[in-house]
Amino acid sequence: MTALSPGLSPEPATRAAGSGRSAVRRFAGALHRRPRLRLAALLTAPLLWLVLAYLGSLAALFLSAFWSTDTFTSEVVRIWTSRNFEELLTSPVYRTVALRTIGVALAVTALCAVIAFPIAFYTARVAHARRRPLFVVAMLMPLWAGYLVKVYAWRLILSEGGPLDWALKPFGLSGPGYGLTATVLVLTYLWLPYMVLPIHTALVQLPDSLLHASADLGARSWRTFVSVVLPLVRPAVAAGSVFTFSLSLGDYITVQIVGGKTQLIGNLVYSNVTLNLPLAAALGTVPVAVIVVYLLAVRRSGALRSL
Repeated sequence: MTALSPGLSPEPATRAAGSGRSAVRRFAGALHRRPRLRLAALLTAPLLWLVLAYLGSLAALFLSAFWSTDTFTSEVVRIWTSRNFEELLTSPVYRTVALRTIGVALAVTALCAVIAFPIAFYTARVAHARRRPLFVVAMLMPLWAGYLVKVYAWRLILSEGGPLDWALKPFGLSGPGYGLTATVLVLTYLWLPYMVLPIHTALVQLPDSLLHASADLGARSWRTFVSVVLPLVRPAVAAGSVFTFSLSLGDYITVQIVGGKTQLIGNLVYSNVTLNLPLAAALGTVPVAVIVVYLLAVRRSGALRSL
């Protein structure tokens, strides 16, 4: 027999338990009848974490860019000044590095799109349906290896007298060595899966009836690609470009390993963190601003509307 607390009879205890279950049922019913309330309850915690951790850190970065540094001790002086941004806008060195960084990111994005499309088209439209999962796994395998392992492997490949020089030597050619070309090449290899996967998914969902209709109307392969395939796959290319562009824009490790004397914004931020933190923060706002402009341009073009 269950012992009861003094002064509490079985009937009030049963009534209290029933009222508790009833309140839970009423709350569940309210959530079921109000999808927006259910969605808000589901997203409140992650959105709160996003605001505090991500947007908060960006706000701290932007605010610290208006501080200055003691030239003798290199300590941060919390005095408001716009000198760091004025230096970024007036110094030709920083302008050159910023334009070079944007150019590298655009080149990597373009190369990834050109290389990814035939790979994705083969895996999505040509390969047998049973083999497609294997090709998807093969596309994901480069992501399983460590970042530094892949970059140092490319450093070995691109080294003087390395495998690339050995393969090109019979043709009277040599590898690009370390520098800007090597940086673009390695970044293209690193971020290529982020472009292949969205295009592959879009091509898998492409209806066969559209291709058959285009062929029945007399359109050649190039005409079908330009008029039918490309407009439907463009949102996937835009989605992949957001990853390749942003990841290339903020990368600094690859440039240090295979870039030779090449300098990008990430390298300048890394080298100024300990010496001039406010200047490094001001430099760090440049990729953020470029990414925001790029996202607005992609969104304005309507390429992301159907994603």
